Amino acid sequence: MIRTVLCTGLLCGAVTACAVAPAAQRNLLDAAALSDWELHTEPAASLRDVVTVRADGVLDVAGKPTGYFATKAGFDDYRLHVEWRWTDKPGNAGVLLHISGGPMDRVWPLSLQVQTKRGGAGDLLPMAGATFAEPATSAPGAQPVIKAHTAPDSERPPGEWNSADIVCRDGTVEVIVNGVPQNRVTAVQPRRGRIGFQLEGTPYQLRNVTVSDLH
Repeated sequence: MIRTVLCTGLLCGAVTACAVAPAAQRNLLDAAALSDWELHTEPAASLRDVVTVRADGVLDVAGKPTGYFATKAGFDDYRLHVEWRWTDKPGNAGVLLHISGGPMDRVWPLSLQVQTKRGGAGDLLPMAGATFAEPATSAPGAQPVIKAHTAPDSERPPGEWNSADIVCRDGTVEVIVNGVPQNRVTAVQPRRGRIGFQLEGTPYQLRNVTVSDLH
């Protein structure tokens, strides 16, 4: 397979990250692909009652009941592109990376969350025992544990589409929101797993959710 090398400046200034992007991208959220996803909520619900794929390819997400929907397949060393927007008053949601079996934090699985909550897009939260090397920015002992985004907020106004580009490779996760590098962590555990989206009470939309293999 022919691959192209893309280089972008990292948050640390002196460090440069080079991401290898394959020629092809896999669309994770078309209507046919919904069979490759599963829903985990409290109380239990049907995936098709929570998410709807429109004719234009946009996915309407009900935002409840509380929980998440996730791929059945696991991924490692990949680039994930996600576009989302709030359809009404902005609220709380997130992208879950490296979802793995193990401990749960209420309904949340062992995973690394990339926050899309209004005002916190690009924050990173280790969920249910996940870890990374960098120190949290939240107060010691505070819950949830958060490593806040490092650049000024780069979210767009409510109702406009936002994008996140997330590169996961060799235990490192880098997050870019609307073209602005916002976070980076290393030695992430777990370092591979499934990909998911949170349901935290607020409706939102998704589109152009693609994954590219970086092997």
